[in-house]
This record gives sequence, C-alpha cells and structure tokens, in this order.
Amino acid sequence: MYKIAIVNSSSFGKYFPEHIERLKKIGNIERFTLPGDMHGKELAEKLMGFNIIIASVTPFYDREFFEYKDETLLITRHGIGYNNIDIKTATEKGVIVTKVPGVVEREAVAETAIALLMAVMRKIREASLKAREGKWEERANFIGWEIKDKTVGIIGYGNIGSRVGEILKNGFNAKVIAYDPNIPDEKLKQMWVEPVSLEELLSRSDIISLNASLNEKSRYMISEKEFNMMKNGVIIVNTARGELMDEEALIKAIKSGKVAGVGLDVMKDEPPDPQNPLLHMDNVVVTPHIAAYTYECLKGMGDKVVLDVEKIVNKEIPDEIINKDVLEKLPWRKI
Repeated sequence: MYKIAIVNSSSFGKYFPEHIERLKKIGNIERFTLPGDMHGKELAEKLMGFNIIIASVTPFYDREFFEYKDETLLITRHGIGYNNIDIKTATEKGVIVTKVPGVVEREAVAETAIALLMAVMRKIREASLKAREGKWEERANFIGWEIKDKTVGIIGYGNIGSRVGEILKNGFNAKVIAYDPNIPDEKLKQMWVEPVSLEELLSRSDIISLNASLNEKSRYMISEKEFNMMKNGVIIVNTARGELMDEEALIKAIKSGKVAGVGLDVMKDEPPDPQNPLLHMDNVVVTPHIAAYTYECLKGMGDKVVLDVEKIVNKEIPDEIINKDVLEKLPWRKI
C-alpha cells in the first residue's frame, strides 16, 4: 500500500471529497499541519514512510529534507508555485515533482487581484466597518479613486498577469504597461500591452500589480530603492509571493505616504506575526492567501493532483512535471 501525506493543504479534499475517495483506493492517507518554516531533517522525520506527498506553499522541502527522507515517489503541488521545493535535489533523488497548470488558477487569482485593487481604491473595507458601527455620517471620509485612465504596471505578464492586464484594459479602460524579462517585447506588443523596463514601470505607474514567480532573481525585487522610484500615492497589489517585496521597506513607504494603499493576498511569513504593522494599517487590505479559493479552481486543482498520484502508481508519466530530467532515473518510464 502507498502512504499519502497531505501537508498544510486544508482545502484539498474538503470541498470535493471525491478527491479523497479516489486516493483511498490507492493507499493510506494522513493529513499534516506543520509549522510553515519547518524544513530539513525535522520535516523528513515527520514524513518518514510516506512515498507520496501532496504539498502546499509551506513547509520547505530543501536539500537536507531530501538527504534524510526515505524513498519518495512524488511531490505534487496543490498549486502552481514551487519555490519551497529544492527541485535540483529532488531530481538527484529520483523524486518527481509536479504542479497544477497555471490556467487552472488564472481566473481565480486574477479576479482576486482586481477585488483587492477595488477594495483598496474605493476603501470598501473601512467604509463597510463604519456602516456596521452605525456611523453612516462618516461616509465622506471614504473618498476613493477610479481605475479608468490610470497607468497600471504589471510585473510578470505570464498566465495570471496577462489576465489581470486584460481585465483592467478591457474592463476599466486603464493603460497597461508590463515588465517581464522572460517574455520578448514583440510578444508583449502582440498582447496589446506596452513593454517597459522595471525602472520605467515603477516611475510611470499609478497602480502596480505583482504577478511574478519567486526565484533568486525576483526575491525582494521591490525594496527601498524601488519604492523611491515610484510615484507618490501609488497603489500596490500582490497576489504572487510575499517575498517579492521587502516588507520593512513597504511599511516605511506606506507610512511616508509614498504608497497610498496596498492589497495583499501573500506575505513574507505565512501566517504572519499578529503584530505585523501591515495587519493594522487602515489603507492595507490583507487576505490569507485565498486567491485560488474558488470552487471552480479548487475542483481543477484537486483533479490534477489526484490524477498525478493515479498516474504514478500506474507507472505512467503525469503532466506538468517540473523536473523532467528525473525521468531518466525511472526504469519504468514510457518513451
């Protein structure tokens, strides 16, 4: 029998129990809720004996984890990001790592970015709280901004960023500019968006949406230097990864008025320290990494994860393998 660990993914199987029922036909299942910063030997010991892992954004499957962990056939990400998995070491150890196709999360995450932007620009949360308190007469304190004709800079114009751009351009008549070093300028132009450098995007944008993947080059790509390049009163939305921005520099920029408002679905530490100033600022809206939490998206994500497991146990190659070089290590691989 296979042993399947569902790690830090509270939504998997909760709303679509058929996913769990399919896995029960394969092996024994156990759920784990572990500290987000757990890694290495400690994590390996927790998951010892489990040869299939359904992984969330935390904890961290680093080199030390793979060095101590017993045989693992598959780590399948219940999501599209995989920066918490050491792909190189997984490949060395013969562990297949898969993810959900980006298109599954595209609409859900893009719509969350728009929802956060609207909440910040129209001060929806603050106004709603005052209405509940019976302070209707304070409505004049909640004057916001319109998106129409604003310049929106999108950092990362891939699967999700491009959808955010489409919605803002076609739905709100915003002017969209984009920075993405992985997409040629000509291709961006074909997508009806103006390609710019990061510096130009920062200096021109009224609104900035972060939709880039997290890697060593993009980690803390927005820090004090970059905040200083921005317009005064800029609005920022981040539905990608918290570590794209230096939180201390962001807090400083908010307090100085450089940044007028922020919408965050991700933070550097998840869950964050309850005393984190970002959780207590009136012009900051924080949601607990829920961008992919729609019924449609969770159904698609769960379907893909379960299919990956089913294929592995049947000695078939799943789709969306991150480390395709690992296939050379599989004696049963089908050419």
